[in-house]
Amino acid sequence: MTPGAVAALWMVAALACYSTGVWSERVAARLKPWHLIMFWLGWACDTTGTARMEQLAGGLRLSFHGVTGAVALVLMLVHAGWATVVLARNDERAIFSFHRFSVLVWTLWLVPFVSGALFS
Repeated sequence: MTPGAVAALWMVAALACYSTGVWSERVAARLKPWHLIMFWLGWACDTTGTARMEQLAGGLRLSFHGVTGAVALVLMLVHAGWATVVLARNDERAIFSFHRFSVLVWTLWLVPFVSGALFS
């Protein structure tokens, strides 16, 4: 398998994990610990895929895709971190409303995912 294909597989794994976590949380209308695991797995896969892509490209690029990708990784990290705090505090109100934040972050995360797929 080529290095580019391996990097792409990491990104598809990120899409699968993150989407599963976000949309199953949305359907359940309640943040659960296994959703949190999927958020962290999505972030880990995305970070790994991004690092592989960066190696292939010979470094970071200041471009639409590069900037939105960096922002998306930070948002995913904030999202997973905040979900961890919400569950640790057992904040029932936040547990039931967290899906709104999840869907927003997921939607913003799709921008660099789609731009990377379209422009690569």
